[in-house]
Amino acid sequence: MKEAEELLKKDLFARYIGIELMEVSKGYAKASMRIEDKHKNGVGTVQGGAIFTLADFTFAAAANSHGNVAVAINANISYPKAATEGTLTAEAFETSLNPKIATYTVTVTDNEADTVARFEGLAYRKRIRIEDIT
Repeated sequence: MKEAEELLKKDLFARYIGIELMEVSKGYAKASMRIEDKHKNGVGTVQGGAIFTLADFTFAAAANSHGNVAVAINANISYPKAATEGTLTAEAFETSLNPKIATYTVTVTDNEADTVARFEGLAYRKRIRIEDIT
């Protein structure tokens, strides 16, 4: 899991928009992003792309937690509630794992623990070990 954390430190875009990795364990990850003006769209709510990036980053952390390089091959997201202030927290849970494919569900919540987004991701697990590329 330390390898996954080191790999994700190289994600410059996630760092640029203020995503913080809070926890990683096998098949699980948690990350957060404090909402700033730079995250907002024209109507004053958090832009969907910023929320997607938080969910995708958390998905990547969980998918890479087994030590093999894992890359997204499909992702879907829905946004049941708008967010405007506070901190968003994303939690990724592994729902299936096999040697080549793994699936994850990520829930993004606001300070009231209301669901802001639900993300489903499919990862392709390469044979390459993270430690061989970091």
